[in-house]
Amino acid sequence: MDIDILGTLAVRERGVSITPTAPKPRQVLALLALHADQVVSVGTLTEELWGAKPPRSARPTLQTYILQLRELITAALEAGADGTDTGATDGRTAKYVLLTVPGGYLLKSGEGTSDVKEFERLAGTGYRAMDAEDFPQAARLLREALTLWTGPALADVHAGVHLQTQVKRLEESRLCALDQRIEADLQLGRHRELLAELTVLVSRYPTHESLCGQYMLALYRSGRRGEALDAYQRLRATLVRTLGLEPSTALAKLQRSILMSGPETAHAARLASAVPAG
Repeated sequence: MDIDILGTLAVRERGVSITPTAPKPRQVLALLALHADQVVSVGTLTEELWGAKPPRSARPTLQTYILQLRELITAALEAGADGTDTGATDGRTAKYVLLTVPGGYLLKSGEGTSDVKEFERLAGTGYRAMDAEDFPQAARLLREALTLWTGPALADVHAGVHLQTQVKRLEESRLCALDQRIEADLQLGRHRELLAELTVLVSRYPTHESLCGQYMLALYRSGRRGEALDAYQRLRATLVRTLGLEPSTALAKLQRSILMSGPETAHAARLASAVPAG
């Protein structure tokens, strides 16, 4: 089974889509796919679909959604990779792929692919390369990890409480990988190449201190000292206005270093990388 989460939801068995079009069965599949090969309890699925006050018909309705998913799986198992009916399932059944277990359900991924797992693998290897100061390798791996994202996670799925938590977790993972990829590029002297991207990012994430620090450093290295100082002041004003907070000590040190026109490149890069995310 191939599972794509990092964008629109796409789940395929033997190359055939098993992603339903109806919103609630789609929601059920998204939660099962996010936790592939793990048990998802009936309670979790019920709360995802209906919140804290499910209707009396919640359990039989959930069973109906599971049946609909199994019908899609059966059709996929009976079809060839090109979508033509072969009438063969290789001995596998929908109940083998989507199991009923005590207390819940389990979706078996088999030997298929998962964009989330591939992202986590590539990002983890990239972080280890960063730790080893292998910046070309880190930049390459983290860039490859980020290309797996085709849009916001589960962009076309209505998210209840549990999916919202997972989507937020994935977005934080994406931001962390992005932050480290930019840091690797800065270490490689790609500050001018980064300016356009960082301009968009600091506008999108106006309280993200690490991105602001990287933007300031890229501007300073590009001979735009005044704009680097302006970026700090904009961040400070936003933090004070929205959160009642001053910028972190690390970012303030970077600002003073730029103000004095003397941040040594490696030292400033370390400061920027030490700034926590806002």
